[in-house]
Amino acid sequence: MLELKEITAGYDRRAPVLRDVSLTVGKGEAVGLLGPSGCGKSTLARVAALLHRPDAGAVVVDGEPVRGWRHAAPRAQRTAFGVVFQQPRQAADPRLDLADLIAEPLRATGRRDEVRERLAELVPAVGLTDDLLTRRPHEVSDGQLQRACLARALVLRPRWLICDEMTAMLDASTTAALVAAVETYRRDTGAGLLAVGHDRTLLTRWCDRTLDWGERGPEQTPAPARRTGV
Repeated sequence: MLELKEITAGYDRRAPVLRDVSLTVGKGEAVGLLGPSGCGKSTLARVAALLHRPDAGAVVVDGEPVRGWRHAAPRAQRTAFGVVFQQPRQAADPRLDLADLIAEPLRATGRRDEVRERLAELVPAVGLTDDLLTRRPHEVSDGQLQRACLARALVLRPRWLICDEMTAMLDASTTAALVAAVETYRRDTGAGLLAVGHDRTLLTRWCDRTLDWGERGPEQTPAPARRTGV
């Protein structure tokens, strides 16, 4: 279980972006967080991924309270998360080719011996081809770069995925391919998902339940009768 309890967070303690917000994501569950730009949903996603320390509240991962953030978080908790951001060009080191971009978390955690195997698994899974792996971010499209960023998020086999507007800049076919790749990974591993966005149709079809960010924070909206794909 991923639990966010009464989170208050922002970038100025005098004017927090969000106050007393709580949500949970069960193991294997896909939860959508729906809301307009500026409501604080991306800040909450960063708190959930242990990338932003809240001003108040608690995050509990699989029953263990989080006491450190970013690189100060215990490795076991830090590596339990895979994160895909909205803008791949801001999330990718322009000096790295796509192969090194995907393998970066493995090298950072001392698992270089797994690079070849994981690349062989993930490159086709996210819809990339081997000829793209030697290219740098400026030499590929936004969709191709976001595919590489998704592969990077999956490379450590995380138990939790945070997708923050992952498909906002992409066309319909690329969106469908990335969502399918996420769902295949979740089916195979039982990972939980927090998907942040403003596309109600996408989140409703993708997720088991969707939280609609109203004036009082995220509130659950009725689930569809049955999901048949995105």
